[in-house]
Amino acid sequence: MKINIGLRREDINRWERRVPLIPSHIRELQENHPLQFYVQPSDIRVFPDSEYRAAGALVQEDLCPSRVVLAIKEIPLTLFEPGKVYVFFSHTIKGQPHNMPMLRRIMELGCTLIDYEKMTDDQGRRVLFFGNYAGHAGMLDSLWAYGQRLKTLGLETPFLRLKQAVHYASLTEIKEEVKAAGQEIVDRGLPPEISPFVCGFFGYGHVSQGAQEIFDLLPAVEIKPSELVDTVERGYFSPHRVYKVVFKEEDMVRPRGTQPFDLQDYYQHPEKYYPVVEEYLPYLSLLINGIFWTPKYPRFVTRKFLQQLYGASSRPRLQVIGDITCDIDGSIESTVKATDSEKPVYVYDPVRGEAIDGFEGPGPVVMAVYNLPAELPVESSTYFSQGLKKYVPALALADYSRTFDRLELDPVIKRAVIVHNGQLTPDYRYLEDFLKK
Repeated sequence: MKINIGLRREDINRWERRVPLIPSHIRELQENHPLQFYVQPSDIRVFPDSEYRAAGALVQEDLCPSRVVLAIKEIPLTLFEPGKVYVFFSHTIKGQPHNMPMLRRIMELGCTLIDYEKMTDDQGRRVLFFGNYAGHAGMLDSLWAYGQRLKTLGLETPFLRLKQAVHYASLTEIKEEVKAAGQEIVDRGLPPEISPFVCGFFGYGHVSQGAQEIFDLLPAVEIKPSELVDTVERGYFSPHRVYKVVFKEEDMVRPRGTQPFDLQDYYQHPEKYYPVVEEYLPYLSLLINGIFWTPKYPRFVTRKFLQQLYGASSRPRLQVIGDITCDIDGSIESTVKATDSEKPVYVYDPVRGEAIDGFEGPGPVVMAVYNLPAELPVESSTYFSQGLKKYVPALALADYSRTFDRLELDPVIKRAVIVHNGQLTPDYRYLEDFLKK
């Protein structure tokens, strides 16, 4: 007897073309396991319906036969069915207010929710992620935004040749275009008004690594945070190069009192530390935020700081903030809203605390596209599917009628079960407080 698995159509917006499983992996799973896939038809999915049919999936609107439903993004409340198992990025683990009604609905219907974001190994490392592709797209979009911003200020740069990631056919094409922009910098140099061009990176995980991979296609020179001021103020730079600075936690906060910095202590007791990274920001041209953040940690770019920076008589060096993490009202206070690929940027007015769509206005340009990996749908879907496929048989064959303590699942999957048959599992009972709000 075959177990049915559904693949939901992504319909959050017209830019979301990703899939959790690509056709060739569905074929492989059906050939090697007692599985039958049902795939909802889609006009925008990067892999067309015909490829899923050719792989042996049943393409139809109705996913009712499926006991397990796979998706990427959030699912509308009206589409949940009683007692089913849903696997997707729920964006609920921080108690995100906009998704609490969805979490409540899942519980009311006695469903099981498994979140890719919480599928981790024994060391707590995520096994499924799009972060590197968010970094790729976010870096390109930020360089594009920088070129467009400088154009409004009357300066032309090699970054003007770049487009948003969504307008390229492949990651390979993107890399070739960034290399070409880099060659222009080598040959002609950057305008003296913006030299040195320095990009700062908050964080060093998958997102930051993906962004740096794109940035390093330019003639990049890495400097330490401690070298930043001298590089800019003493002229230790070349206009034929670009510079990058990677900020780690010890560069971004300092302990209160006389104790030395301790990374684990900071993770466990962030209230014992205060932020200092703003002292570096006046020397950056572009900031890329790729750091994990929750409300217990300090804010790193504040409205007060931006008011001071943009209230000065001279034009600030910092012109673009690429907030790939995209925590609204989070570590970067200028991120007051998320954007999409159609309107990817706005100018944050630090005096009024408002967002102005476009590139002109008193404040930094903010790029805060909330689903950046969707701008690289083929590569990101293939990468994600490669990681997911080995967990699909266990997801499908588990007996979810058992109580959670007796539920036999790979520990990687079981750690990601947020709701089991309508009840929050022990590790996620803290969400009850957010549901009450």
